Amino acid sequence: MGTWWNSDPRGWRLSRRGFLKGASALAGTAALSGTIGGRAAHAQEDTLTYLSWPGHADPHIVEPFEKEHGVKILSKEYVGGEQMLALVNQSPPGTYDVILSDREYIVQLRDAGYIDKMDPADYPFDDFWPEFQQLEGHWLDGDLYSVMQSFGYLGLVHNTDHLSEADCSTYGIMWDERVTGKVGHFDWYLPTMGCLSLYNGNKDPFNIDDAAFQALRETTFSLKPQLAGFYAMADVFSSMTNGQAWVMPGIGDWISILLHKDGLPMTTTIPDEGGIQWTESVSIGTGTEKPDLAKKFIQYLVGPEGQWRIATKPSYNASLPNKKGWEALNENAPESAELLRHRFDKRNVMHEYADGKIQLRQTPVQQSIDDWTEVWNEYKNI
Repeated sequence: MGTWWNSDPRGWRLSRRGFLKGASALAGTAALSGTIGGRAAHAQEDTLTYLSWPGHADPHIVEPFEKEHGVKILSKEYVGGEQMLALVNQSPPGTYDVILSDREYIVQLRDAGYIDKMDPADYPFDDFWPEFQQLEGHWLDGDLYSVMQSFGYLGLVHNTDHLSEADCSTYGIMWDERVTGKVGHFDWYLPTMGCLSLYNGNKDPFNIDDAAFQALRETTFSLKPQLAGFYAMADVFSSMTNGQAWVMPGIGDWISILLHKDGLPMTTTIPDEGGIQWTESVSIGTGTEKPDLAKKFIQYLVGPEGQWRIATKPSYNASLPNKKGWEALNENAPESAELLRHRFDKRNVMHEYADGKIQLRQTPVQQSIDDWTEVWNEYKNI
């Protein structure tokens, strides 16, 4: 099954394509790998274990922290919130010192006893954009359980040689005869169905009654004749690169900026119906034997140095909640600051948030996760 901990991801830095392929392969075995190697590694005093989406332990991010503290970051990677929960559930307490999760799963981690309370005074919330200083989902019953480290918007990623931004001003473009056989899907139900729910007119796309859910099911199934395919994380990149797919809902700058940097005619458009915000947040794992080091690592990730490095990591780009992180990004990687729209002197990503076009991604409210995943699996098997 390969090593359980990814202690040296340097081999994945050869190219973005190579990195993503490696990340996908690791994620594919993540839920099956055992805990023996990880527990042995975790016993070392000079290591810190980190559960995250692919690429967050890349040397580009963690090397400054490792050198300062004389520690090695050992990472376990996953793709999708349900896989993350399964990995934590099957592991002994203390296996993960730091857990990166999507905002919508923090309450489940808290309720299951997997993450610890955090002291707000330990983290630089005064440096965050006001909109993110007390973002819903991080404080539960008045206590802090996770700190936001990055975010992005999900809408339509499209090939501008075939579809203009005006074409993609509505999710309805996916039913246009021009893109028959050219609509791709990132194979995770939550972001795509969220965007389709917005298209159906649901302003709160994950909090819909059963009638609206039935309508969402019908809308989802109606896209089947347009499909190019369903793709894992790495294959999203390759399908857009080789022209198999021209447009894909439920993804955003995290993929289109990488494609753009490779010279491909790709961009993200947030349609008039709105977009979805993904939010990645970091917590201290319950049972960690290194709570102080875990706290220092989180402080680094949400401070200026960690922030600009997270924004420009090889696996996928991300927006930043910390304004000082924006300053560091403009100083160290001005081209990326421009692509991410993290400039203070022109319209930027915070304006779209203020305009009310963006809804926070969350797990289903009036239905179960199983209800939504069942629709997604039916859709894939039509």
